Amino acid sequence: MIIENSIKLDVELPKGDITSKMPVFYNPMMISNRNISILLLNARAVKTIKIADPLAGSGIRSLRFCKELEKGILGDLYVNDMKQTFIKDFENSLKLNSLSSNKIHLSCEEASLFLLHSDGFDYIDIDPFGTPNPFLAAAVGRISRGGILALTATDTAALTGTYPKVTPRKYWAKPLKNYMMHEIGLRIIIRRVQLQGVQFDKALIPVLGYHKDHYFRVYFESQKGKERCDAILLQHQYFLWCKKCLRSMVSEYNKELCECGAHFEYAGPLWTGSLFESSLVKKMVGRNSFTEEQRFLDSLYEESKMDIVGFYDLHECSRLLKINPPRIEDILTKAKGVRSHCNSHGIKTKMKRDEFFELIAKTTEKFKKM
Repeated sequence: MIIENSIKLDVELPKGDITSKMPVFYNPMMISNRNISILLLNARAVKTIKIADPLAGSGIRSLRFCKELEKGILGDLYVNDMKQTFIKDFENSLKLNSLSSNKIHLSCEEASLFLLHSDGFDYIDIDPFGTPNPFLAAAVGRISRGGILALTATDTAALTGTYPKVTPRKYWAKPLKNYMMHEIGLRIIIRRVQLQGVQFDKALIPVLGYHKDHYFRVYFESQKGKERCDAILLQHQYFLWCKKCLRSMVSEYNKELCECGAHFEYAGPLWTGSLFESSLVKKMVGRNSFTEEQRFLDSLYEESKMDIVGFYDLHECSRLLKINPPRIEDILTKAKGVRSHCNSHGIKTKMKRDEFFELIAKTTEKFKKM
């Protein structure tokens, strides 16, 4: 018996690495993922919504939705998993937690078929083991106008350049393995999902996208309209980065010469728009009841105030300058910057590269004299 926040679950904790072959798929590493999905729905939902959990596993996310979503949010809840004993196991979990099954609809199908057999949902949560790609077509096809499509990807190696040949095949883009690889990977998967939507005139706008632990997580709002789709496509560009001097930029082209004379390396095409709806993240921070998420949510909110592409790694910049790195707090204040949640040494700032490097050097020299 385990307890996750408000829910009891009669399963054994996995021993060793998590695999999709486990008889009851419960991943304790995804508690934060589930916490934030509850926070987001409580902060954003303005009406009763129809929810789908196509890859339910142990059913823990849906059980928590039943108990932790605020009154009036949860309408019908459709819970599905292909495991043969799923329906019986979930019904036992409902009894164990004294939950009503009145609004709950259970099924045991392949996830895409489950979605395609429905008439659509206001919220769909795709949380697979590995890539969400096999389920994108059905999920995008069944998300309603104004609905939220939530996606998890745990194949981080394919998105961050560890296996560079996999990324073009799965995500139709080139990765870049450097200190920004997690933000780049996040933007690559966002574009991949958006391309699935625009062919049906569905503009999928990220309202929250982040990297944490071993996964990427993105929440998209589905909007209808050719003009909105065209606007999305304009924000699919390349990210250029100079290994020699650490300059970076967004460009329509993947081959340009840096000011220092070196050729830029590139990643993409990728999403160059916003990762956050700042007002939503602010609401989530204000309504947060999970103390273990507070620091992470605070960092996302701060970053949402400077929602730009790319960042500087303070240690990499200092290495290039051949100096010891100064305290990150001193540089943040002077550069009017914010931390990147993707890198503990990352600083997002609108300062030009030369100005930023000069600031680092002067700050370090000042502390040497002190």
